[in-house]
Amino acid sequence: MTDAPRRVPSNVETSVPNVARMNDYFLGGKDNFAVDREAAEDLLAIAPEIKVMAVENRDFLGRAVRYLAAQGIRQFIDVATGLPTQRNTHEVARSVTPDARVVYVDQDPVVLSHAEAILVDSPQTTVVKGDILHPEALLADCRVKQFIDFDEPLAVLIFGALHFIPHSDDPFKSVAWLRDAMPAGSYLAISHVVFDTRPDLVHPIEEIYRAILSRPEDNAARTREQVLSFFDGFELVDPGLVYIRQWRPDNMLSAQVPEKVWMVGGVGRKPGPPERLV
Repeated sequence: MTDAPRRVPSNVETSVPNVARMNDYFLGGKDNFAVDREAAEDLLAIAPEIKVMAVENRDFLGRAVRYLAAQGIRQFIDVATGLPTQRNTHEVARSVTPDARVVYVDQDPVVLSHAEAILVDSPQTTVVKGDILHPEALLADCRVKQFIDFDEPLAVLIFGALHFIPHSDDPFKSVAWLRDAMPAGSYLAISHVVFDTRPDLVHPIEEIYRAILSRPEDNAARTREQVLSFFDGFELVDPGLVYIRQWRPDNMLSAQVPEKVWMVGGVGRKPGPPERLV
């Protein structure tokens, strides 16, 4: 990718690193700037596997969405969706169930401008400005748009976002609020970086993201056991909360050395009507 001038919305800051654009760079995309690539390379110098983790996280999202669609889920709320790329949620869901409806949620103007431009011709897809820390407003916007039927099961997806939220913001409380608002038979799917096998990386990685996000000194690093608490009130589907390479892999070879990608993921079901057999 070159640094050639491009047309960007006036409210998009291009002189400060942006997490969504950095992830786009990790995925091999072109919607990033020199400042994003510089910050991304600082992270890769500490942990080169981060680029692989970004790709594996995208693959996990695809497997999880296919599984959920196969269970009969027709409504998806993708929170902190990130920049549109290949195999987006609506594309994966509709490969299984063509009538699937998808709400993309983000508060980043970079993401919103790209998503609205790309999804403008998709009547079964909409974009909502919001974030996981304000779940009431998030769901209120979905109700206003009359896009989600809250009398029917739905799936909330939070992939690669919760590990940016510090403990002081209590993301567990926000996820629990969403759980209580979801109809019985709904699902929660999460991926989250964990430092169980790499505690040495907590400080250097947290320092970089703290500067990018202007975050307080409190960090967001969590262990698998802590991430498991996000699923309180849900029944984890097999194989539970595992390293994402281990979650229903398409190819068992890809599940080898799962801890090399130190991100866990899982899908939980809110108890309710009988689950469909796969």
